[in-house]
Amino acid sequence: MSSFVIRGLRAAAVLLACLSASLATSTAQAQNYPNRNITLVLPFAAGSGTDTTTRIISQHLSQALGVGIVIENKAGANGMLAATYVARATPDGYTLLVTTNTTHSANPYLLKSLTYDPVKDFVPIARTGDLPFMLVIHPDVPAKTVGELVAYGKANPGKLSYASGSSSAIVSGATFAHNAGIDMLHVPYKSSPPALNDVMGGRVSMMFVDILTGLPHVNGGALRSLAVTTRERSPLVPNLPSMQEAGVPDFDITSWQGYFAPAGTPKEIVVRLNAEIRKIVEKPEIKAQLATLGMDAFSGTPEELGAFVKDQLVLWEKLIKNANIEAQ
Repeated sequence: MSSFVIRGLRAAAVLLACLSASLATSTAQAQNYPNRNITLVLPFAAGSGTDTTTRIISQHLSQALGVGIVIENKAGANGMLAATYVARATPDGYTLLVTTNTTHSANPYLLKSLTYDPVKDFVPIARTGDLPFMLVIHPDVPAKTVGELVAYGKANPGKLSYASGSSSAIVSGATFAHNAGIDMLHVPYKSSPPALNDVMGGRVSMMFVDILTGLPHVNGGALRSLAVTTRERSPLVPNLPSMQEAGVPDFDITSWQGYFAPAGTPKEIVVRLNAEIRKIVEKPEIKAQLATLGMDAFSGTPEELGAFVKDQLVLWEKLIKNANIEAQ
């Protein structure tokens, strides 16, 4: 046997040994998982809809797993900071991303330069539900209905402005302006809470915001709600018409929420997390609690979330193109 062949066999044996050792280590990690705190990274600030609902779910997840859950808010760059941070984290199940269509549906078409891939860089764990959005305006804006708002906007081009703290808000505002045929100024923010503060302060005319974040201010009289962004009325606010019902055509935008891990995370860990999250979300009392906060809670398998993300990328590309939004 030649020395070349012998060296090749030795190299193959070393490679096989390394792969076996790596597999054994990965299996051991999965079997012992979790044995320390898990960090949930969020792309939005404290007080946002995603933050509030995640804190509720994480309390139950902590109890189910027997370890602490740390919430880390990394707002900025339209969610890109948080997504990139998790994409580059060690794939051991201890750093997870709780995110929405902002990072995983819209950003590829809103941002010219993206530092992560929403499909290749992540392993889907579980979807946790939808957070419907609604249109809210400052009470000084002379409109009690969407029709009156559109008429005012057409009579006063450039006078209305809309704030945004997420991709859903950006696309909803641009879609409204385009489909209704009115000229409005876009005022972007890092997250929804500061954007909403400026709408309540009268510095910006209106905003599309998740029901959870906006409803308390509507009930308190600081804001006026006009419609929801979904195709049909939402059972969470049944008194509000849909945008289409209110006279704005081709309007159907929903914000979804889900858990993701860095690519390469062991399947056993993903399966464990999915099982526990689904148990939590599907409990009637927790679904009811989240519903009072404006979240339609439900879940599914990792494979279903993965397929859903791919479908949503196609949908949001169309939404952004139809609204004539240019990537920044």
